[in-house]
Amino acid sequence: MAPKVTAYHRAHFTEHPARAAVWRAIARYLSPYVPAGAEVAELGAGYCDWINHVDARRRVAADVWPDVQRHAAPGVESKVLDVARDLASLGDEAFDVVLASNLLEHFTPDTAAGVVAGVARLLRPGGRVILIQPNFRLAWRSYFDDYTHRAVFTDVSLPALLRAHGFAVERVEARFLPYSMQGSRLPIASWLVSAYLRSPFKPRAGQMLVVASKGPSRVR
Repeated sequence: MAPKVTAYHRAHFTEHPARAAVWRAIARYLSPYVPAGAEVAELGAGYCDWINHVDARRRVAADVWPDVQRHAAPGVESKVLDVARDLASLGDEAFDVVLASNLLEHFTPDTAAGVVAGVARLLRPGGRVILIQPNFRLAWRSYFDDYTHRAVFTDVSLPALLRAHGFAVERVEARFLPYSMQGSRLPIASWLVSAYLRSPFKPRAGQMLVVASKGPSRVR
């Protein structure tokens, strides 16, 4: 498994000078969904840019890629595991918030549903999942340029999947981020990313945001 994952990272998930600034701004923007003193896990953490910038009492970065250990910041626990099979090793009701970015589309639909069910088990009552995913409705031209994409999700189907596993959808933002940073090597300032996130106009948007928790639906 490890050689294939490493080859994938070289081809499709290379280090990018803008990534830290982008995720610093995203973490700040989404911080209202992370309670003070929370225990937070990021699944498919990769370079750990999201979890490294989250303010929480406990932070865990989980990925099948062994180099996740190298990229985790001081104070971030790294776990090398296959989230499709080994989520139970992180414990039952062990976290207040679970994060995942560009993860579920890499599994078959049945496996993705199993991961969502596993996330439900990881979360404490009232816990929250925050997902950032390519939105096929907006990014269909490039979606399968990544040869590891297996499942298709939109801003309608992903919330439906979460509801089917007992989640209440709090927020759906169909246009949240550009589809990819590939092709640009330019640094990006955090304040520009923050302005993009707050703007009602999102040029090149191809990724969506879905936030869900347990309890009655209160989508906005």
